[in-house]
Amino acid sequence: MKKYLTLLAFLFCQMGFSQNKETSFIQAILDHQQSAWNKGNIDDFMVGYWENDSLLFMGQNGPTYGYNATLKNYKKNYPDKAHMGQLSFSEISMKPLNTDHYFVIGKFFLKRTVGDASGHFTLVFKKINGKWKIISDHSS
Repeated sequence: MKKYLTLLAFLFCQMGFSQNKETSFIQAILDHQQSAWNKGNIDDFMVGYWENDSLLFMGQNGPTYGYNATLKNYKKNYPDKAHMGQLSFSEISMKPLNTDHYFVIGKFFLKRTVGDASGHFTLVFKKINGKWKIISDHSS
């Protein structure tokens, strides 16, 4: 019985360590996105997204499918540093859906000279070829 409890405790520790490791990788992507955005680099910001036609971005104008269409919309809606402003994320919560998917929610804030903007986001991350990528983004 003692061996069973020791094994069980070890497995729970491993699961917690693995989850902490995965959330650290996802947080690093969000940190990278924030930094790239604040430098005015939308192409670098997009590195966190899945480069695929099945990427889904849901915004105020409805769904946009595909990496290239999402990139095009970002560049159209944020044509310069004044419109991009300074991005910050807060109230981030991450929940594993399974070993290869995470559900992430949070708030964003854009401090801008053309008027501040803020809202909430829901992201679905998927581990693809060993790397975490955003496969779905609903921002409003």
